[in-house]
Amino acid sequence: MLSFSPKSAAKDLLAGLPERSRRVLVDRFGLGTKGERRTLDAIGQEYGITRERIRQIENHSITSVRDSDAYAALVQNWENLKAAVAALGGVLSEETILHELAKNEADRNHLLFLLSVGHQFDNRREDADYKARWHVDEQLAEAVETALSNLYESIEPNKLTGEEEFLDLFGKHLKQEGVKNKAPEMLPRWLQISKRIGRNPLGEWGRQDSPHVRIKNTRDFAYLTLKRHGSPMHFTEVAKNIEKLFGRKTHPATTHNELIKDGRFVLVGRGLYALKEWGYEPGVVRDVISGILKREGPLSREEIVERVKRERYVKDATIAVNLQNPMFTRTSEGKYSLSK
Repeated sequence: MLSFSPKSAAKDLLAGLPERSRRVLVDRFGLGTKGERRTLDAIGQEYGITRERIRQIENHSITSVRDSDAYAALVQNWENLKAAVAALGGVLSEETILHELAKNEADRNHLLFLLSVGHQFDNRREDADYKARWHVDEQLAEAVETALSNLYESIEPNKLTGEEEFLDLFGKHLKQEGVKNKAPEMLPRWLQISKRIGRNPLGEWGRQDSPHVRIKNTRDFAYLTLKRHGSPMHFTEVAKNIEKLFGRKTHPATTHNELIKDGRFVLVGRGLYALKEWGYEPGVVRDVISGILKREGPLSREEIVERVKRERYVKDATIAVNLQNPMFTRTSEGKYSLSK
């Protein structure tokens, strides 16, 4: 997308600087052969001066670069870089720009130097809500960040949304801020600016702090596996599918132990687990019967069997044995109710 070499452009800009000014910029931006970026303190200790003095030298050096003939001679390069950033979205996280425009690792630091020096580019520091980002349009940057904030507030804490639906929702918030008719591929790049919105390994979007998005352990992988499957699974199958979907090896016994501990899962049969959000209630068979009778009142044995089997994968005989528990009583009409 760039018609010039960032490394060559940076070299031209540095050439006319005094030795110390040039060295400070090379060290600060990692423009040397090792690509190592050094701190103000580290450079200050080398020269025997304070970090604040190094900061002053850095700022003065950047001003000198902007006022130089070499800077003016690169007018076509600046326009090319500005057009490239605008084509990608006009406001982008730093990591997105470097990923999209740097051909290799060596170019990344040189490209960041050009963004820092070029007067066409403005940056916003990383904060609690957003990653470090750059823009070439102040009004657009404000609108996108407002839309991202409103999008976050509209998402239920643990809800997951498919990518197409989520992009449509984001598009509506953008239109409310006056951002219309932008290329569809820009929206995912804008979403990457936010630190509060994220995408899980299955391509579903939600709040970044949700365990369904920020996957940290076996339980979270198991949740996504069951959600993708859509129906109860044996814990051994859950373990196999975690490896199949995410490339993460998980021992069946470990998976079983994690499922038992997490309230998102309900044991519905011998080794079979379902998600509580599907309507399954936790507890053993007698607890399920008790809950049904509390909700619906006295029922015949056949009715109880039919309703229990909606929630548990058990044999009719198992349900019949549980009906003999003293917590249930049989009425004169032959129905079962809770004992008083």
